[in-house]
Amino acid sequence: MTDTAPGAPTTGLSQRQIYFVFAGLMLGMFLAALDQTVVATALPTIVGDLGGLNHLSWVVTSYLLASTVSTPLWGKLGDLYGRKGFFQAAIVIFLVGSALSGLSQNLNELIAFRALQGLGAGGLIVGAQAIIGDIVPLRDRGRYSGLMAGTFAISSVAGPLLGGFFTDSLSWRWVFYINLPTGALALLVVAAALHARTTHVEHKIDYLGAGITAAMATSLILMLTWGGTTYAWDSAMIVGLGVATVVLFGLMIVVEQRATEPVVPLRLFRISNFRVSFTAGVVVAFSMFGATTFLPLFLQVVHGASPTSSGLQMVPIMAFMLLMSVYVGRRMSITGRYRTFPIIGTVLVALGLYLLSFLDAHTPFWQTAIYMAVLGAGLGSVMQVLLVICQNSVEYSDLGVGTSLAAFGRSIGGALGVAVFGTIFNNRLAVELPKHLPAAALSRIHGASVTANPAAVNAMPAPIRHGIQLGFADSLHLVFLAAVPFGLLALVLALRIHEQPLRTAGAESGPAFEGPAIETATADGMPISAEAVSSKSPARSR
Repeated sequence: MTDTAPGAPTTGLSQRQIYFVFAGLMLGMFLAALDQTVVATALPTIVGDLGGLNHLSWVVTSYLLASTVSTPLWGKLGDLYGRKGFFQAAIVIFLVGSALSGLSQNLNELIAFRALQGLGAGGLIVGAQAIIGDIVPLRDRGRYSGLMAGTFAISSVAGPLLGGFFTDSLSWRWVFYINLPTGALALLVVAAALHARTTHVEHKIDYLGAGITAAMATSLILMLTWGGTTYAWDSAMIVGLGVATVVLFGLMIVVEQRATEPVVPLRLFRISNFRVSFTAGVVVAFSMFGATTFLPLFLQVVHGASPTSSGLQMVPIMAFMLLMSVYVGRRMSITGRYRTFPIIGTVLVALGLYLLSFLDAHTPFWQTAIYMAVLGAGLGSVMQVLLVICQNSVEYSDLGVGTSLAAFGRSIGGALGVAVFGTIFNNRLAVELPKHLPAAALSRIHGASVTANPAAVNAMPAPIRHGIQLGFADSLHLVFLAAVPFGLLALVLALRIHEQPLRTAGAESGPAFEGPAIETATADGMPISAEAVSSKSPARSR
């Protein structure tokens, strides 16, 4: 006899087994999320050791690019062949990339191995979220969504702190080596707790569609990353990348409409709730990443906080994001209703961004913390709920690709937000600094250099430092204010979400995993659990 709880999924896993699996999945997801931020504080030391200052940004960009462009393919492969093997492969790729990154002897090697890390990270994030969809019915998933959000929240705070600790106490190489024991533990948990089913169905992988989608995303992210920094927005390189993005997007539409098993099933966007929640996720990520990227800059330049201290001061956002995610998740599990939470969440996001626009050089931290808490509460009420809505809107056979598309959209939205608000900030800073600094002082600094190195600002003479702080505060005011309309746009989208019953046990059985339950077979020879046979809801198989 097992200790299966009421409403347990039809995978045959007991509640204790689900918790065990969930811990392994969260370890993998934590690693992928952590490596988006852990390198930042170690970058100056890395450059001092390996050189290559001109290519420094690629240490971060290569990881982001590889993780983003690979997500649709990871999701589709999991749908076609089962998720366990591909999730394990993603862990192995990530760990190999981590080990090689730590062993890098020059910056070019580090950039290449960071891209390998990112390739694995894309599979970790999408795989973990989709596997949770396999083992936990949507009606019960709210109980876990807070922990999923907490994983990202903790990684956002822990990343800069761990990066600084390892760089100061050991070596920057330990920023990558620390992944090895944690990743190995995640690999062992997944191997022990999940048992893959073997299928014998032939599939046709959409390699052409995957390649075009990856090329389109690469062009878009490079355009957003380089625009206004490495190249001017009206330069031939940026314009060319923009044209390539548009052409490749059109080509992707044509190819995916004709593909037998498309890596980006366009039919999903004909589903109202999927289309609306996907778009809302892009918009929320656009405003969230675009705004929160500049909060550490505000704390470091305007308030003079160290990188480690600024990370700790971001805790109000992360704490309230975690608290609201847990609360909203539990309410969804109890009531089975979700529509009000994205509405409340987007209102709080817009309000939080508006409040942050009032920050200046004299704002006390307690007030800043309240504003951040409002934004965090809004994000906690909306981000994971939108993912659940996406998953609830699609057939089980599309669970992986639906999850990967949601993650893909958020990554693109975040990159777009950072680029757009970065341009707004830089343009405004060029106007504001002359208002607070004399011409002689302006000739001694460069806007881009002080933006990239807040420590240099704190080392300047007090009058110059004060003028820069005022210029930064006034410039960031416009950044946060410009994000408010996008928060309101997300609210408009949230209002268009329709309440649909969350699927319960028996509605999501599939061939991805098996547990101790007795198995039978469908007419096409695919194994399903005995519980799914007895359920009133028809079992879905690939």
